[in-house]
Amino acid sequence: MNIQGSMTIVLAIEDETQVGHARRVAQSLAVELAFDETDAGRVALVATELATNLLKHAHHGSLHLRAIPAQSGQGIELIAIDRGAGFNPNVCLADGFSTGGTQGTGLGALTRQAQLFDIHSDNKGSVVLAQLYPRHVSALPLRFGVSQHSLKNDPACGDVWHLAVDGSRLSALIIDGIGHGEDAEQAGLAGAAAFAEDSFADPTINMLDMHQAMTGSRGGAAAIALYEAGKVRFAGIGNIGASLVTAEKSRGMASHPGIVGSQFRKAVAFDYPVDSAQLLVMYSDGLQSRWDLRDYPGLVHRHPAIIAALLHRDFCRGRDDVTVMVIALEAIVD
Repeated sequence: MNIQGSMTIVLAIEDETQVGHARRVAQSLAVELAFDETDAGRVALVATELATNLLKHAHHGSLHLRAIPAQSGQGIELIAIDRGAGFNPNVCLADGFSTGGTQGTGLGALTRQAQLFDIHSDNKGSVVLAQLYPRHVSALPLRFGVSQHSLKNDPACGDVWHLAVDGSRLSALIIDGIGHGEDAEQAGLAGAAAFAEDSFADPTINMLDMHQAMTGSRGGAAAIALYEAGKVRFAGIGNIGASLVTAEKSRGMASHPGIVGSQFRKAVAFDYPVDSAQLLVMYSDGLQSRWDLRDYPGLVHRHPAIIAALLHRDFCRGRDDVTVMVIALEAIVD
C-alpha cells in the first residue's frame, strides 16, 4: 500500500459561529470520501461535539481534519486541540459528568460514534482524537499520525511525505523543498514520485534516484526510514529530524549535509535496532528539535496522531512549512 501525503485542514474554533462551519466542512469532506448519509451524519455530530467542547472548556482552540487511509476506501480523522487547563479523561468520559452545565454526554457520545477515540490532557492543554470510517470499511492495522501544515495556509506546501506498507515492511519519506510555495512543492513531489517507484529499495539507492528526479528543481532536504527485519535503515540529507522513541529514552538518527537535487557528497544509511515499544518520529525543520516526550507523562502511549498534533501545537516554529510523522512500530514488528 502506498499512502500519499496530504495537508491537515485547520479550523479555528473561537466563537459559536465557527461550530456550524466546522460541522459543514467535516460533513462535506465525508461526502467527498464516499461516506453515505448516515455515516456523514456521524462525522457531523463528532465535529459539532468536539468544537462545542473546545468553546465550553478551553474557550478557544482548533479542529484539525484529515482524510486517512483504510483497508478499502478512506476514513476521516478529527483532532480537537487547545491550550486550556486540561481535564481528567477517565472522569470526563463517564456519561453524566459535566463541568459546563450540560447533561454531560458529549465525550461519551464521541466514543460511541467513532471507531477510534483517544485523549491526552495535562496542564498544557488537551488533544482529543476521533477517527471515523464508513461502517463497511476497516481501519489499517498500522498506527500512525501525520500533522502537515503549509506556511500561512498557502495552498502549496513545500513539505511532501509518503508512506509505503507491505506486510511487516514499512518505508517512510519526508522531503522539505527549499523555501516554500509552488516551486518548493514541485521539488518535493518530483522526489516523492521517484521514491514511490520502488519504495523498498535501499534508502541510499532511493536517495540517488530522488536526486536525479529533483535535479533542475529547487531541491530539498530528504530522509527515508526503511523498517524491515527488526531494524530501521535510515538515510537523510539535510535537516529532516528523526528519532526512535520509547517511554524511557529517545535516539536521534543521523543525517548528512547537502541538498537533494543540487549537491551532496553521498547518501549513507545507518541501521538502528527496533524493539516492540518504539515510535518512529520524523519531522521537517518547521518543527523545533528541542522536544522530549518525557515532558508529557503518558503521551508516548497515546495514538501517534495525538503525538504528532501535540508536537505541532507546542514546537511549530511558525516561519516555514511543517510536517510531523509518528509511526508506532509495535504493530509491524515481526
